[in-house]
Amino acid sequence: MQKTKFLKTPMACAMGLLMSNGVIAQEEASANNLSLEEVIVTAQRRSENLQDVPLSVSAITGDKIEKAGINTIADVMAYVPNLTTTETGISTQLFIRGVGTGNNQGFEQSVGMYIDGIYYGRQQLIRAPFLDLESVEVLRGPQSILFGKNSIAGAMNMRTKKPEGELEGNVSVMYEPETNQREITAGVSVPITDNFSARIAGRWYQEDGYIENEFIGKQDEPNRDERAVRLTLAYDNTENLSFTFKVEQDTFDVQGRQIEIVADTGYAAALFGAAGAVIDTELDYKRQTDAEEYSDNTLDNVTFNIEYQLGDITLSSTTGIVGYDFEEVCDCDYVSADILTIFLDEEYEQISQEIRLTSPGDETVDWIVGAFYQSSELDFSDEIRLSGSSLVASVRNTSVVRDYTTETEVYALFGQATWNASDVLRVTAGARYTSSVKDGSRALTIIPTNETTLGPAILPTYEAGFGIVPHSLAGNRDDSSFTPLVNIQWNVNDDAMIYASASTGFKAGGFDARSNTSASFEFEDEKATSYEMGLKTTLADGAAELNVAIFYTDYKDLQVSQFDGILGFTVGNAKESTVQGVEIDGRWRLTEKLIINYAASYLDFEFKDFDDGNCYFNQVPDSQTPGLCNYDGKTARMAPKQNLNIGAEYVQPLSGNLDIAFNVDLLWVSKQNVHENADPDWVIDAYTKVNARISLEANNWGVALVGKNLLDEEVITYAGNAPLSGSNGFGNQDTIYAFVERPRTIAIEASYKF
Repeated sequence: MQKTKFLKTPMACAMGLLMSNGVIAQEEASANNLSLEEVIVTAQRRSENLQDVPLSVSAITGDKIEKAGINTIADVMAYVPNLTTTETGISTQLFIRGVGTGNNQGFEQSVGMYIDGIYYGRQQLIRAPFLDLESVEVLRGPQSILFGKNSIAGAMNMRTKKPEGELEGNVSVMYEPETNQREITAGVSVPITDNFSARIAGRWYQEDGYIENEFIGKQDEPNRDERAVRLTLAYDNTENLSFTFKVEQDTFDVQGRQIEIVADTGYAAALFGAAGAVIDTELDYKRQTDAEEYSDNTLDNVTFNIEYQLGDITLSSTTGIVGYDFEEVCDCDYVSADILTIFLDEEYEQISQEIRLTSPGDETVDWIVGAFYQSSELDFSDEIRLSGSSLVASVRNTSVVRDYTTETEVYALFGQATWNASDVLRVTAGARYTSSVKDGSRALTIIPTNETTLGPAILPTYEAGFGIVPHSLAGNRDDSSFTPLVNIQWNVNDDAMIYASASTGFKAGGFDARSNTSASFEFEDEKATSYEMGLKTTLADGAAELNVAIFYTDYKDLQVSQFDGILGFTVGNAKESTVQGVEIDGRWRLTEKLIINYAASYLDFEFKDFDDGNCYFNQVPDSQTPGLCNYDGKTARMAPKQNLNIGAEYVQPLSGNLDIAFNVDLLWVSKQNVHENADPDWVIDAYTKVNARISLEANNWGVALVGKNLLDEEVITYAGNAPLSGSNGFGNQDTIYAFVERPRTIAIEASYKF
């Protein structure tokens, strides 16, 4: 850690200011006996005060989700340090502490996402919008014991709202004029009998988009149309049986993309310009593409949770069915010339069952044991169509078709026990045994759609210029792992707790879905060993909190996907990588009217042994493997060294039951690499984003003005080389496309509760 450099950053200045304010806060809080409300989490499969949980966790309550307008996982990163997410041309990705999953349908997520206990492990599921949530918890570091299922970087644990047992409901509407965003959300709980109740919730959202496509009728993109509906039934006889049954369907359809060409060294302008393309490399929220791009998505979920009391022991059963399908068209040359278009289709089905036995708690030994089973099937296909305008005559009107299938069965046994050795000392030990069986296949064929292109020249052209080799592959994997954990927790006094843990993680290997050659098909499982020490404190008679976590994680055979420079992505394993750093978070109630939330992090990610990665454009190969590059000593993308999150809420009573509330949230992110192959030219500058809300609130209604990205920062979340730009047959020039975040928006909201 470069201490002198760290002290000069806005993070250090802001933390110094908070610490000085904290002294004042302690004095005032002690005088007024202020106290913070408890935040209850289920990070250890029990309901606990966040301050009692011995690991690094951030929690966002349902109230904060509503007030901050948090609609997707991408919105969450403004409030959680060391959490990053991005959309790419063919996937959506989630990272914790710099570790995530790249472009490949063969991957499951390194960050496990769980909704009401059901694992959502596919990249496409990250895009699903939020609906009627009770809370979002982000657990950092390997979560192998109680969450398991590949949660090697961390877990995101979400809980939806349940029926309350009485008639109550809410409705809210939002309108933002700049991009014509319109949103309506509603939820109603209805008692049916004394023990049986129901809740129905729905969301409708549309927007025109914030990128202007100058080539297609000056239309705005991405144009979104999202709908979600959920029915939850709950039964509780208050003696020994309770259950919830949930059925949900989400559709989220998009036309166009938030992509711009942001750099070109001559390839696109010279070659595609000859085909009529307009090349604009300025980041100005304008793009020029010719294909009618779209992404149509449908997600279905059924969840059935049962809790039954066997004396003092709780038997829990969680059954889940998750399925989705999507169709997508990508104008993946990213320019207005008719060069190539990619058609994608994906279907996924998953069935899972978990059974747990949980002790009552507050005994000498508290324990949880359980078993888990999941089966899933993924069918993915894409077709790369090279049009009649393609610049190499021998491949015009030709398609490259890729078909990929994988079937997976996972079995696991797990257990965790906490020995309450004394009033101040706890020792926790746990382990999980996992067995994963996968069958996978990939076939790639070249289909000339014009008889004139048939002939001996076509295959050599593909193999030499594009690196595409027709093939048909199949394989089987049987991976197993034993992942133990040890945690020691010491309550220094009633207001301070120190913990230390050693944990392990595992993510199964699999089969590469995106490579264009037979040389890359199977990738190995990855493993993690993590050490963490932490401090959780309550200050000023309960008016303030300060939490610190220090961590070090060693990853073996980290699964990495990189662009091959032409038309595909190749999966490999980085033999060794390390992640280390510090995380700080807390809250301060400065007065009865003012509360501050803060979080900060320092992250150091380094490849220790990664000798055979794909090179970025014009990088000189220096690996022991010909044509590849050595990444030793380099950092990964999406791993900014420093993050700072600060939020403040001030509530001023006006008259009667009417209040005026002010909310401000600041996110500062240090420079980071956003390029798929870690090209050093695409280390973006640090940026600051400010969100704010001012509202009038009564007992059952409210109106608000909400601003996001008020500083109008231009932020690139992902950069990559345009397909074919690294091909010798197409000029071997560097053309970069990028995903661009939304500029400043200001919306009006209204809500009503009964």
